[in-house]
Amino acid sequence: MNEQEGTRSWQAFLSFPLGRRLEKPRQQGLTMIIDKGLGLMETKDILNVCGQYIDFFKLGFGTPALYAPEVLEEKIHLVRSFDIDIYPGGTFFEVAILQDKIEEYLYLARSIGFTAVEVSDGTINLPSELREKVISRAADLGLKVLTEVGKKNGKHYPVQYLVEQIRRDLELGAYRVILEGRESGTDAGLYNSQGEFIHEELEELLDSIGDPRILIWEAPLKNQQEELILRFGPNVNLGNIPPHEVLALEALRVGLRADTLKSVL
Repeated sequence: MNEQEGTRSWQAFLSFPLGRRLEKPRQQGLTMIIDKGLGLMETKDILNVCGQYIDFFKLGFGTPALYAPEVLEEKIHLVRSFDIDIYPGGTFFEVAILQDKIEEYLYLARSIGFTAVEVSDGTINLPSELREKVISRAADLGLKVLTEVGKKNGKHYPVQYLVEQIRRDLELGAYRVILEGRESGTDAGLYNSQGEFIHEELEELLDSIGDPRILIWEAPLKNQQEELILRFGPNVNLGNIPPHEVLALEALRVGLRADTLKSVL
């Protein structure tokens, strides 16, 4: 058997057209998936195939409250065994805020194995003072804090308001700030009703924050992912990725799909 016949790695002789991805544990090129109710076996299958490409595993909306407790804990343990941070969705956090149960929420999240929390106000109005208190409290409890800016209902805040909130969240200890995009990728945050960036607002945001690596862009749609990858490279932080599309996203990131391969021709 010659050397060519003996190799079992494509990467031994092929280069990725858009460059190599950072390996885990990584601080950039993060992928956050949104899980809307995968079973344990399906979760295990996805992790076996794609675990090396997933950094954050979000149990979407308020779904953590709907699992049988033993199933939820088993699922959390399974995800953690692949060195992936797992956390409940932001809407669940907002319910806890509305019911004045945030301390209980944070303690239970930590005790059953969640490693991160999302602090958001996509649906509710969250006073700045309370937002700051919760970020600091969650960080004190050893939870990785992801905050989110932007609304789910098509309301567009002035960009400078978002910029100020991003900076303040990071100062208080947020690990990264998520830009709202919903699971649909339409009519939220910086997206219009067709799922396209509102480019004037996008450019204003980028001019103001300076370093886009502090952000996780919720980008569930392929056109959004493609635009962000071509602009920022394969190691841009992307979120709200459907679990079954993780491998397809990785191919898009490194130029193994025509959509991004064409950029290097």
